Amino acid sequence: MQRRHFLLSTLALALGLSLPVAGRADDKPAVIRIGVASVGTGNRPVFGGSSVALANVKGVLEEEFKADGIKVEWNFFKGAGPAVNEAVANKLIDFAWQGDLPSLIGKAGGLKTRLLIADGTRGNAYLAVPADSTAKSIDDLKGRKVALFKGTNAQLVVAKVLDARGGLSERDFKSINMDGATTQAAIATKDIDAGWFGAEVYGLVDRGIARIVYTTKGQSPNLARQTHFLVTEDFEKKYPQITQRVVTALVKQAAWASDDKNREQVLQQWSKSGVPYSAWKLDYDGTPLRVRLSPLFDDYFVQHYRDALALSKKYKLVRGDVDIDTWLEPKYQRQALRDLKLEGYWPDNDAKGTPKK
Repeated sequence: MQRRHFLLSTLALALGLSLPVAGRADDKPAVIRIGVASVGTGNRPVFGGSSVALANVKGVLEEEFKADGIKVEWNFFKGAGPAVNEAVANKLIDFAWQGDLPSLIGKAGGLKTRLLIADGTRGNAYLAVPADSTAKSIDDLKGRKVALFKGTNAQLVVAKVLDARGGLSERDFKSINMDGATTQAAIATKDIDAGWFGAEVYGLVDRGIARIVYTTKGQSPNLARQTHFLVTEDFEKKYPQITQRVVTALVKQAAWASDDKNREQVLQQWSKSGVPYSAWKLDYDGTPLRVRLSPLFDDYFVQHYRDALALSKKYKLVRGDVDIDTWLEPKYQRQALRDLKLEGYWPDNDAKGTPKK
């Protein structure tokens, strides 16, 4: 069985995660420790919106390493990306599913990580208000209480959205730092005037609690939320073959999930996170799974991270520097594509997110 930990505080993080395990004579780790910058509704150790999420629910990595006697440990962080950075800094995890901004912050701050695959790209952001609010647009919310989970990939998207509207910023609102679960509760009790959400917003809309006044859905790909799967440099250098097997297993899962004939199964699996099937269906409506679940480091993905770094510096969200080209490690995904005969399976996009001809 999977060994899963839900961590709510630094103390829990220090006590609940396995300490680094020295390599054995056969050069295999005793455990593979994966951090997830998300957690399901009601703190359930499940998430959605990515191929890694499916691998978690289906026990893909557990099956891959069962014969080797290697355990797979999943660690879910309510504190999202910033909490994952803390775990990496303390050498408490080996791999992580995380968003662009927190990973950039961590890398610029000295964390030694390598990006392995894209996973869950082009995510949508939604701004919602209580259902009976008189607000109908972003401008109507100036000077009012707006919740945002700071330090996550949502913060970077919001910064870009506001800047595009005549140079607005968080300072034009009473910006309140809240995690996703707290924001949902605060919208329901009307303790805030608005909040930024992901796909989970549709559950609130269906229940008559919230109303969407803005979304990046259907807009330019440069406004999308981006996530990926990374490895620590220590683990990769010590166990390159294990790293390859992890990536190959995830790419294989991504290929299955990217096939639209499996769409219903994918959305149903994600609904185990507590975000209802109907919400995932609406969020992904009109977008082929092969677009959003591509693991490729194509020109679009690479340019997005270059732009994300530049914009993060502009908005003073990141202060250090990151060499994007050396941070990305594409050799594992390339080998997986060759081994699985998946070269050409996903669209190869240009820097603007358009498939190359």
